[in-house]
Amino acid sequence: MTIAKGSKSWILSALISAIFFLILYVFFRAQTIGFVLFIISIILFLFTGFLLIFFRAPERNIGKGIVACADGKIREILNLKDEDVGDCTRISTFMNVHNVHVNRMPIEGTVKNIIHIKGAHLPAFKKDSDKNERVITTIDTKIGTIKIIQIAGTFARRIVPYIKEGDKLKKGERIGMIRLGSRVDVYLPSKKIKKIYVRVGDIVIAGEDTLAEVNA
Repeated sequence: MTIAKGSKSWILSALISAIFFLILYVFFRAQTIGFVLFIISIILFLFTGFLLIFFRAPERNIGKGIVACADGKIREILNLKDEDVGDCTRISTFMNVHNVHVNRMPIEGTVKNIIHIKGAHLPAFKKDSDKNERVITTIDTKIGTIKIIQIAGTFARRIVPYIKEGDKLKKGERIGMIRLGSRVDVYLPSKKIKKIYVRVGDIVIAGEDTLAEVNA
């Protein structure tokens, strides 16, 4: 199983702590505190297992058209005007704690700009989450400018980018990770989109499921 870049320190910290408390238990098992040390060790081993599952980064068979940026549930599809993209369709995906939290490129392109904005950590599915910490990535593609916004949620305290300005990326390539619950919005130029393939409530897999078809 492949582990997401930027997560090994979390996993190792939990594992080392679990081993440390297990060693303490061996020395103090005859005493009353021994039972407590054993329980702490078990909890930390279980937490290590949870982190291994949470930070998994499986390989994907890349789908057709414009693919999903994130694993999760489609929460909103909205037509609006954006200062960078112009008239566009915004597709929002909410990532729950059990989803893979590595995000991917929806279409081939070159990273034009990356902006990190600090903010609150409100639930990512609420409208007020527009005030949350976020990373805004603007990308030049064959259909024009698109934008990806990674938004931190209640428990997500850090967005870890894997890319930098000027990078030329393939469709489905990993672009970063949001830790512990979050939301990803993708802004697509409306005039370049032939058909939207998803609806609110659909479950999608990053890199594999098609969000939209491009005008020929």
